[in-house]
Amino acid sequence: MKRSEINACIKEFEAMLKEYRFALPPFLSFTPEEWESKGHEYDEIRDNALGWDITDYGEGHFETKGLYLITLRNGNVHNDKYTKCYAEKIMMLKEGQISPNHFHWNKMEDIINRGGGNLVFHLWNATEDEQLADTPVKIFSDGRCYEVPAGSDVILKPGQSLTLYPYYYHEFYIQPGTEKALIGEVSMCNDDNTDNRFYEALGRFPTIEEDEPAYRLLCTEYPPAKD
Repeated sequence: MKRSEINACIKEFEAMLKEYRFALPPFLSFTPEEWESKGHEYDEIRDNALGWDITDYGEGHFETKGLYLITLRNGNVHNDKYTKCYAEKIMMLKEGQISPNHFHWNKMEDIINRGGGNLVFHLWNATEDEQLADTPVKIFSDGRCYEVPAGSDVILKPGQSLTLYPYYYHEFYIQPGTEKALIGEVSMCNDDNTDNRFYEALGRFPTIEEDEPAYRLLCTEYPPAKD
């Protein structure tokens, strides 16, 4: 992605959050220049990849395969320094975009439609060799448990949520004819470097073409702490 695209995405996401009165913690407004002066008091943000996360999954087609994310809080399964056993994200998805099919080896998560358009999920159980099983999928949604055929539409309207267990393949997009959606995630600790199994080989983070200065740093871009 071009840096100009990422900058525009962050500003678009900020506008939606402002519209929905979803207030962000102060570190999400730090400029790249401000990050250069931040010391070890902000190590939790650096070490646990908190912050802005705009991804095209390394494909370069953000308008069709992409997602806007912010990691607001997170623990760290690789570092005993951090004792949080949970994570929280806020996301945005537009009509025409898809979050591609994947599962997590370890993370259990709730995905919540916080407002806007309807979300359409397709779910499959993973086989032992990590393929798509043609078996019914058990759905856990807001205290209701039921089964659907593999790959069926599961629609989340605003306010509804879905619990996703490890080895649950899932993809989701906006139901055509509805608007962009604000999406929450509450989960176990998040590790995007080792815990994602995409059904089709994809990257998790974008390759960036620097065509203008960064408006905000992404969660993978923080400079080392200033001593």
